Amino acid sequence: MTRLPAHDILFTPMQIGPKTAKNRFYQVPHCNGGGYRDPSAVAEMRRTKAEGGWGVIFTEQTEIHPSSEITPFIEQHLWDDRDIPALARMAEAMKSHGALAGIQLAYSGINGPNLYSREVPLAVTGGPILTFTADPVQARTMDREDIRNLRRWFRNAFRRSQQAGFDLICLYGAHGFGILQHFLSRATNQRSDEYGGSLTNRSRFLREVIEDMRDTTKGELAVTLRMSLHEAGAYGFSNAELRDFIEMHGNLPDLWDLAHGTWESCSGTSRFTPEGAQEDLVKGIKALTPKPVVGVGRFTSPDAMARQIRAGILDFIGAARPSIADPFLPKKVEEGRYEDIRECIGCNICVSGDMTQGISRCTQNTAFMEEWRKGWHPERARPRGASESVLIVGAGPTGLEAALQAARRGYRVTLAEAGTTLGGRVARERNLPGLSAWGRVADYRIGQLARMANVEIYRNSPLTPGDILATGADHVAVATGAIWRRDAVARLHLHPIPTDPAMPLFTPDDLMDGKAPEGLTVAIYDDDHFYMGSVLAELLVAKGNRVHFITPAAKAAEWTENTLEQRTIMRRLLESGVDVHLNKSPETIGRDELTLACTWTRRLTALPAEAVVLVTSRTPDDQLYHATRALDWQGAGIRSLKLIGDAAAPGPIAWATYAGRNWAEGLDQPDPGDALTFRREIAALDSGPGLLP
Repeated sequence: MTRLPAHDILFTPMQIGPKTAKNRFYQVPHCNGGGYRDPSAVAEMRRTKAEGGWGVIFTEQTEIHPSSEITPFIEQHLWDDRDIPALARMAEAMKSHGALAGIQLAYSGINGPNLYSREVPLAVTGGPILTFTADPVQARTMDREDIRNLRRWFRNAFRRSQQAGFDLICLYGAHGFGILQHFLSRATNQRSDEYGGSLTNRSRFLREVIEDMRDTTKGELAVTLRMSLHEAGAYGFSNAELRDFIEMHGNLPDLWDLAHGTWESCSGTSRFTPEGAQEDLVKGIKALTPKPVVGVGRFTSPDAMARQIRAGILDFIGAARPSIADPFLPKKVEEGRYEDIRECIGCNICVSGDMTQGISRCTQNTAFMEEWRKGWHPERARPRGASESVLIVGAGPTGLEAALQAARRGYRVTLAEAGTTLGGRVARERNLPGLSAWGRVADYRIGQLARMANVEIYRNSPLTPGDILATGADHVAVATGAIWRRDAVARLHLHPIPTDPAMPLFTPDDLMDGKAPEGLTVAIYDDDHFYMGSVLAELLVAKGNRVHFITPAAKAAEWTENTLEQRTIMRRLLESGVDVHLNKSPETIGRDELTLACTWTRRLTALPAEAVVLVTSRTPDDQLYHATRALDWQGAGIRSLKLIGDAAAPGPIAWATYAGRNWAEGLDQPDPGDALTFRREIAALDSGPGLLP
């Protein structure tokens, strides 16, 4: 395998101030759900990216002072010297294979509710805290003494960052989250002193901080500035004003790190945002500054990356989500192993880890955030155990991942699929509006398995329990998936509701089978709250139906708040003419209408409909497993028989691929009993005296 010459430009070194990046692959700062709680897990995740060939690797948002923290979100802290050792371990991990180690420093200002520290929030201009959760607290306006204190806190953070061993410091002024953007934007800066008013005045604090940074670090560290490409609104820091700022301060940082205005816009899902979507906003900025420019765009294609650099749009290819999906993306491009690239599908399940204060995960890279916790690696497999062969029944996302990981470990793998198409739910959902990129989940794994000599794949092979026992496999995994229920049972209704059989009922499975109604008035009842209900609404509108979208929640597709999609989904539903009924649920389904109940008052209303689509919950397809379990499978020589993935407990696709990996990793491992199956870190007790006598 040989790298294409067109991609050579991606591997030319480039200066960032006093430092030199070995290539143009730049992992921009990204959160991961670990933060200060799981420092070793985060460090090992970054080490894996270093091994994978990234030239620059950054931490996540790192809070510099307890007077501005964004609990409940679990971000890194650099509050005092006790935070240095954990960050030093991270910096060492980042630099372990020649990458530059960067730390992103943040002071959240009007975005910091301080629910943990209980300090009074400080802002450029006081007002209600701007958070995802509308916290009922306001920040006070900083006076000149506060600004002097903030400069000192930044200097302390610069010193600590240098002591921890970082090469670069990123000042966070993007996505509306950082105090630097708050100073620059007229939306959040309504001051009348020397820090407000003109762009020159609004730039003053940033200039002072960068001067402080160079003085504190004696010019030994590079400084990068992460800024929003466009902040919407009449007073927002627009793309035009950003260009004016860069033209005025072209030499201010050592690198310009440019991202879209909001997190939702910057990290749009593939359903709504194509690769390289920010090009129009960043094009031409390089001509305004002699310093290098990095930008993002969920880049997964080496051709698109190289074009950005050759066209003079960017100097570095910024990536967060693609670096999560494949930490070895740079090395695979470098070695010409294009077919081995595990492309990001843009589902934003990684984002949900941060939003839910859990640990992040990735649909494509099942090892993400498990590198330290479970010892998983995205590329290297553990050696095979004592047994030799496995049988996996079902070639959906769980079965494909189980087969791939077991084969990599060295097992002889038989994968049996009852149908003609591999991929299970992914093969079906990829044909729905906006979800074509999700097919990469199947494509990558099918492509990898096809080249492996120890894998046999059988299509059109529905197995009976007797067939399973006759295969002679040492281990059997049943990954037969799940089917959508044909009733309203989910979160609100725990039992079926009265339903007239004369009303045509459809499930997502029916619509994916091509059985969608056309030209009718259709009511969708969504008690799933993820993407499926809104996707099917778009499908039905495209087929000429009048669509009513009904949900017991206060928002359509409310869980997609965690994947940064909810507002876009709501807007598209309304713009496409869908009638949205919030806080409503069907109590009965009649022959030509639904009786809806308000989830608060229980007041009933009638909604005429000619068809109903129920997007509620799924039933595991586990009959084959239980029938096999009832036989003497151990007497047939089978060492383990497991039900995995959606067939055990339906969940998002990322849960399905994780289940496949987890099964393969557990082959021939001793039963852990009551012991934890992952490593965790526990806060040490501080035996020192309190602050007060």
